[in-house]
Amino acid sequence: MSKKVAVVITKLFEDVEFTSPKEELEGGGHTITTIGFEAGETVEGKKGEASVTIDKGIDDVSPEDFDALLIPGGFSPDQLRKDDRFLAFTKAFSDDRKPIFSICHGPQLLINAEVVKGKDITAVKQVAVDLKNAGANFYDKEVVIDESGLISSRTPDDLPAFNKAMIDALSE
Repeated sequence: MSKKVAVVITKLFEDVEFTSPKEELEGGGHTITTIGFEAGETVEGKKGEASVTIDKGIDDVSPEDFDALLIPGGFSPDQLRKDDRFLAFTKAFSDDRKPIFSICHGPQLLINAEVVKGKDITAVKQVAVDLKNAGANFYDKEVVIDESGLISSRTPDDLPAFNKAMIDALSE
């Protein structure tokens, strides 16, 4: 059954942390919608290997329109977390226990949305202390699956396990 996956993203995202999950999700028959500050804006990955034209602006979407949320890493989550609209959008997925897929620096957005307390999670090493301080249970593993539906990974090296966990979660 095809699911609709929201991807919150802006400039300087980690290229492969968007392109690899996107390919895997679309290959599994799922629909991806990129959500940024403004529809039609083109944002570049931090390595210059990928560019994304934003499908929908944050003001034009509702969490109810989607089955899951993907948060690629890079510098994108740090920019998104300063905007209350992205925090509310993210929090709604957590409140509704919809799957959230977060990799690398992605948990920065989750921390500011105040949805990590008591949850099992992983991230890139430098975000670990922030997660612990926010009350999360940090594990240094390639993929961590919390009972809430939160699935997280650390770095691009973990993408095979991360992508498999995403596809498995959407198949349930």
